Amino acid sequence: MDQINVLGTELVPCSMDPLTGYYRTGCCENHGDDPGMHVVCCRVTAGFLEYSVAQGNDLVTPMPQYGFAGLKPGDQWCVCAPRWAEALEAGAACLVVLESTHVSALEFVDLADLKSHAYSV
Repeated sequence: MDQINVLGTELVPCSMDPLTGYYRTGCCENHGDDPGMHVVCCRVTAGFLEYSVAQGNDLVTPMPQYGFAGLKPGDQWCVCAPRWAEALEAGAACLVVLESTHVSALEFVDLADLKSHAYSV
């Protein structure tokens, strides 16, 4: 199955370091079996990380048992589309790499909102 981004072109990797994606391939791909919809490639900020922790999703604290070193501002990470939409509503949305954000993110957020938070690699 082809993996397409929100711009209608081939999905490009989000991050290999840290290695991201639901499938840990570096891509925010969607094969239909990810209940969290980790399809938005974000360049995380301190504000977004703080918001995420406050919502019960600690992306900062290392969890070596899962090979997770914790995120810091500037890291790129595949974020759940519904969580990014919540952060947008709360004024805490981080930047988005459009070329690396899967088209299925559009089920949760408008392309205009993603474009207004676009980060150019």
